[in-house]
Amino acid sequence: MHRQIASSLTGRVTKWLVLVAAVVLTGVMGGFSTQLTEVQDNEASSWLPESAESTKVLEELSETVDPNDIPTLVVYHRDGGLTEDDLAAMESDGEEIAGLDGVTDEGVLTPAAAEAAGAQGAPVPTLVSEDGEVAYLYFVLNFGADGWNAIPDAADEIREIAVLDGGEVHLAGFGGQAADSAEAFEGIDTDLILITLGVVVVILLFTYRSPVLWLLPIICAVVANTIATGLVYLLAKHAGLTVNGQSQAILSILVIGAGTDYALLLVARYREELRRHEDRHEAMAFALHRAAPAVLASAATVAVGMLCLSFADLNSTAGLGPVNAIGVAVTMIVMLTLLPALLVIVGRWVFWPKRPAFGSAEPTADGLWARVGRAISHRPRRVWVVTTGLLLLACLGLFRLDASGLSTEETYTKEFDSIKGQKLLAEHGLSDNSNTIQVTTAADRADDVTAALEGIEGLGAPGQVQPLSGGRAWFEATIDADISSSTAADIVEASRDAVHAVDGADALVGGGSAFYLDTKIASERDSWVIMPLVLGVVLLILIGLLRALLAPLILMATVVLSFGAALGISALLFEYVFGFAGSDPGFPLFAFVFLVALGIDYNIFLMTRVREETATHGTRKGSLIALASTGGVITSAGIVLAATFLVLGSLPLVFLAELGVAVALGVMLDTMIVRSVLVTALNLDLGGRIWWPSRLDPHDAPLSAAEAERPLETVH
Repeated sequence: MHRQIASSLTGRVTKWLVLVAAVVLTGVMGGFSTQLTEVQDNEASSWLPESAESTKVLEELSETVDPNDIPTLVVYHRDGGLTEDDLAAMESDGEEIAGLDGVTDEGVLTPAAAEAAGAQGAPVPTLVSEDGEVAYLYFVLNFGADGWNAIPDAADEIREIAVLDGGEVHLAGFGGQAADSAEAFEGIDTDLILITLGVVVVILLFTYRSPVLWLLPIICAVVANTIATGLVYLLAKHAGLTVNGQSQAILSILVIGAGTDYALLLVARYREELRRHEDRHEAMAFALHRAAPAVLASAATVAVGMLCLSFADLNSTAGLGPVNAIGVAVTMIVMLTLLPALLVIVGRWVFWPKRPAFGSAEPTADGLWARVGRAISHRPRRVWVVTTGLLLLACLGLFRLDASGLSTEETYTKEFDSIKGQKLLAEHGLSDNSNTIQVTTAADRADDVTAALEGIEGLGAPGQVQPLSGGRAWFEATIDADISSSTAADIVEASRDAVHAVDGADALVGGGSAFYLDTKIASERDSWVIMPLVLGVVLLILIGLLRALLAPLILMATVVLSFGAALGISALLFEYVFGFAGSDPGFPLFAFVFLVALGIDYNIFLMTRVREETATHGTRKGSLIALASTGGVITSAGIVLAATFLVLGSLPLVFLAELGVAVALGVMLDTMIVRSVLVTALNLDLGGRIWWPSRLDPHDAPLSAAEAERPLETVH
């Protein structure tokens, strides 16, 4: 049945129908694909679950405080002190900024206005440092729900206005951070894809050693990415799917990387079959019949692993699941339909200069991986024991992994404008009054709640208590720490402990730093829930694919071991090589899902071939044939996927740089050590017992020395 389906997709007429359908669909979805950045939701507040305390505060304040308000600071600095002319220029800048679109009716708070209000006893922040070298303007921007897209243009306008001859001016606060974040993701829909495709082209040229063949997988990868991003746009626009800059970056990387992997597997099998079949349509039918189950199982594993993220509390993480599952599903369909059609349309010449002639010898039978397999076959138990020990040793690096979170400065791999402004405020003793806790409480216990906050280090005096509906009230207090730092999180926790202890107040603490703290709490919960879920569903897929129990359990153990080793080595690299201050709380979960889902792919590619060869040659000889046949293509696939994930490092975000390094390292461990050495050694040691409880290999004959050294035949 599989071969009939394969034949129908690559027939002499249907191949053209597949091509036309792909062209039409790509044209339609291309228009939607280019609009994906317009529906991104990068607001942290929209990522949190309804159960989070900061979300509850936001809901209570929804009629009083606009959630789209963006507190913004313009920081001025001159070594030796700001002059009277500088301060006058600030006042003038403030008046001009107040007239910009997006600045709220409250206008701009300038140093002169703050000084006048303070003289009258009003609770206003100090806007000029004691040494006179730093001062800032404060105002609020509001562009409605379109804030993320509008903030870069507003930032440019403000920077054109605020200029200090001989000094420096920086845009800070939430507005500056939002503008810098938008800059960090700038070009994500073009530059990142072009860089990724460029890396893949170089690797494919080296792998295929053909000036033409590389073009077909690249065309299919572009088609898959266009259709996938267009579909994600429609779901985000009309079905409420949450998409942010990180998920869009990972989507394109995953589509191109996984798509190239599937292409490498299919092309390698097609080249094998071209040596056995004179008619290329028949060769492709056999190749699809043999390779499609492995590609389908691989894609299903990744897609289901991604969908497990849908059970996350964090909406950003939950949205990442379906976004990437869609990408993998679309990629699989394109690589199993369009790529085969293109290959049979162009014919054997596409492999030039090394065309696989009908009846020619299979070069993998005595290649590098065949020799590796023979070397392992002499002492397989010693090989897998030593390899396991080395991987366990690498896992010790996990003790150096700090996933407690990063401050704003530590979040980026370069020093953005808002970070420079923030550092100036801290160095000159000025608080960032855009970062506050927001406290809601029963109105009749408001005095007790404000009193409970006294003495908390790093927390400013509570502001004026303002009424809310339903007998509730609220107030703010400034946090003297970076919004996403561990210090700010400690202040929020101390504040919550204090106000929760006030009987009858039903007090809640929210605000910017509270959002980051609740994000960390939700991330930790998601890790404990989703990691076991991913392991469970992937194990079930392997059991169904291999129709055995022991082999899937062993494969899962090797992948988990590989994940631990990759994360352990990565933690050491982050600290001692790259100098990162730590990791985002969500990093371990993301790394786990990608490494388990992608790492198991290569074991699927290998073990489906082992099972295929076992029927004729037995498990041990079949394992050597499978390693020899798939070793080159799996290694190439691993290099492609590792390189594509490393491209994430081109974005100036520590989270994506760390994710790229960890996934790339894990993939290379899987392809070069786990799959080629550890799994093969276990297969050779256990033999037919690997298929327990099935009786796929009842004879389970050990290999003789002569059989291990004999040139490997493959199944025809």
